[in-house]
Amino acid sequence: MHSPLLTMMRGNTHSFLALLLGGAVAFTGCGKDPETTATTTASATDDSTTTTTEGGVSDSSTSTSNGVTSNPTSGSDSDGVTGTTGDCSFLECQDQGGGGTVECDIWAQDCPMDQKCMPWADDGGSAWNATKCSDVDPDAALVGDECEGGGVSGVDNCELGSMCYYVDNETNLGVCVPFCIGTPDAPTCADLTDQCSISNDGVLILCRKTCDPLLQDCQGSSSCLNAAGSDKFVCIADASGEAGAAGDPCEYLNSCDPGLLCLNASVIPDCQASGCCSEFCDLSDPNKDDVCSLKDKGVTCEPYYDEMEDPPPGLEDLGACYQPM
Repeated sequence: MHSPLLTMMRGNTHSFLALLLGGAVAFTGCGKDPETTATTTASATDDSTTTTTEGGVSDSSTSTSNGVTSNPTSGSDSDGVTGTTGDCSFLECQDQGGGGTVECDIWAQDCPMDQKCMPWADDGGSAWNATKCSDVDPDAALVGDECEGGGVSGVDNCELGSMCYYVDNETNLGVCVPFCIGTPDAPTCADLTDQCSISNDGVLILCRKTCDPLLQDCQGSSSCLNAAGSDKFVCIADASGEAGAAGDPCEYLNSCDPGLLCLNASVIPDCQASGCCSEFCDLSDPNKDDVCSLKDKGVTCEPYYDEMEDPPPGLEDLGACYQPM
């Protein structure tokens, strides 16, 4: 049984762990924010009530949960660029993006000819919080192609309507990922098998591949995490850097190693930050508690979804390692 506090804190969120989606995503060296889930079609995501913040790390300077999330306002990337911290809702950490200068509309792509509207970090931080017009490379890479640049710089060599994402810190190479199309109220993706994920206060709008959080079947070092405003899981770029292990502090949605998620400090013993990393787990596994690194401190494999709500199809056995309240 979940504590009534869990339900109370999650409000009207679709899952008690998903509150962390109201946070930000960080970028670690090469922008990490993959999203992938086993099966699905592009579905609208409405971030009017929850905004996920992703963090990252770009060349120049460059990250949800459900009742047990945190809600940092600004965080750090893998290079150690830190910002201010907000709060963590019950199970996972959230981070508020946005707050920067909005020079153009990513949905409308209303920049002058030969330029594109791009998300970037105008505060020197590690999370996308603003938009600006950047030149389109005359020999631009197409969606799905390898690309250069990216991160939170807002500059890359991808075609109009896309950005370089899943960038590798060492090679500075990533993949061109398309922006969502439609409108904030009715978002979709050109590829209907993708999931539109709107995060960082609407600054980051990416069509990501869906994934299975228990299989963590994303390519590269991406993490399979809950998409903002949706019950889908998508591949998000890993922004954990050298940290991100169970028990490590976290601020952003993608601040933990693949297979882990950022949970509120209240459910992780001895957590000295607004949130700390912990593992996903399989409720159907008879030895499910063994995957929890902090089990000696009272952490067990508990349901990811609130007992008052039916989990989405295929995610009935999804759990997370935390200390029941």
